[in-house]
Amino acid sequence: MRILGIESSCDETAASVVEDGIRILSSEVASQVAIHHRYGGVVPELASRRHVEAICPVVEAALMGCGMKVRDLDAVAVTQGPGLVGALLVGFGFGRALAFGAGLPCVGVNHLLGHVHSVFLEADRKPPVYPFVALVVSGGHTALYHVPDPLTLRLLGQTRDDAAGEAYDKVAKLMGLGYPGGAVVDGMAAEGRSAGISFPRAFLDKEGLDFSFSGLKSAVARYLTEDGGKTPRVDIAAAFQEAVVEVLVTKAFLAVKRMGCRDLIIVGGVAANRGLKQRAGEEARRQDVRLHVPSPSLCGDNAAMIAAAGYHYLKAGKMLALEGDVFSRATDPERQGVLHR
Repeated sequence: MRILGIESSCDETAASVVEDGIRILSSEVASQVAIHHRYGGVVPELASRRHVEAICPVVEAALMGCGMKVRDLDAVAVTQGPGLVGALLVGFGFGRALAFGAGLPCVGVNHLLGHVHSVFLEADRKPPVYPFVALVVSGGHTALYHVPDPLTLRLLGQTRDDAAGEAYDKVAKLMGLGYPGGAVVDGMAAEGRSAGISFPRAFLDKEGLDFSFSGLKSAVARYLTEDGGKTPRVDIAAAFQEAVVEVLVTKAFLAVKRMGCRDLIIVGGVAANRGLKQRAGEEARRQDVRLHVPSPSLCGDNAAMIAAAGYHYLKAGKMLALEGDVFSRATDPERQGVLHR
């Protein structure tokens, strides 16, 4: 079964053809980093306009990349949410129209569930075994889920304020490193030493699985002001990253233990962070947990993960209703359909 996936939830326009939910035949991503860099973050209106310009060429490139025509497809999968409404509507509307015109079934995919399915696209790695725990960590989301089957996410805990990736971008901006800042801070952290700098760890409560990163961001801002440039920036980056990673890893493995699972997946843009992967890998070996992290190209927003998840929607008969619409937030269980507390 060959499915065309379309993703436009934020600032990447992406299209991919995936076979049977596990084999990538082609994948194209048009990034908007150069457009939003000058503003220090994603500007929704600019993102929407760029999606309109890029959607046709990106879909055509994905089809050409695997030597296929629309008539060779079995279905179309589109991101339905969560995300920026204006951006979502571009890919969602295009995908529905393409499917309708070609007489193909169309499914609307939860973006977060798409990230979860990115780990199943690694052909040379053993996939996680259901049920497992998923840490979804990116610029817009930081949450822990129990995943009992391919179409169910049960929320265990989430950020109460900033997402981890958002905190990285804000700290990068405070340090004058530009946008996006996650990869830059990660690279600097690898060269620095956190000794002597202690930023707060917001564990909130000992048994809870929620996160908070706004206080950490504020602590870094105060430190930069009071330090007056005496401490090397690489050391500040290392201390900041250590604080973020410690909380993420501690909560994730607490969730694994509580749910009685053997597998933990870490997905989303921040999953590409080297410090996070190293610390999680060490803890996984210590606790005898099977850790799964996708390749960097599959950590960020992409359409292959949407097509992979769409395969399971299609198998379950969850077709997109004619009156279906996008949704912006991950906290509306009725409209997103697959996310449960």
